[in-house]
Amino acid sequence: MRKVTLVTTGGTIEKTYDEHTGVLENRRSIVHRMLEELRLEDAIVSVLELLSKDSLDMTDSDRHRVVETVRAAGGEGESDCSGVVVLHGTDTLSLTGDLIAREIPSPKVPIVLTGALRPFEMKRSDALQNLTEAIFATGALPPGVYCVAHGRALTFPGVVKDRTRGTFIRGE
Repeated sequence: MRKVTLVTTGGTIEKTYDEHTGVLENRRSIVHRMLEELRLEDAIVSVLELLSKDSLDMTDSDRHRVVETVRAAGGEGESDCSGVVVLHGTDTLSLTGDLIAREIPSPKVPIVLTGALRPFEMKRSDALQNLTEAIFATGALPPGVYCVAHGRALTFPGVVKDRTRGTFIRGE
């Protein structure tokens, strides 16, 4: 049985609609609702709710907290963790991924960052697909730091968001 640690930071993937204000915002993690929709036969997912922020509001201090949380979860060192997934806003996911790759140059497990361009609660959301792919990737990829979304896995550093295509690509 694989043990996956899922670290939530907020971002579009977890935004919820507030019917009183009419806005989408990060109020609390909804990852447990997302996980209830998945059939995970060989994985136990432990959730660490670290932040609940739009990634544009994340600070350098927040990013360092993510690195330390990934490190403590088993990304670097002895642990029974099989992989770490970080749910993150897509606007600055690349900054956090590059920092993790720099700060943890030889991870012991796959460290996978993912997010969504449309919130889980919206129609045609890519949230559940990307979460599923990220959890799967922790059992399929070798140790390293990756962005997993839209059917592909890209290694950090050098991943960028392509706003025109609405996905992540290798930077030039």
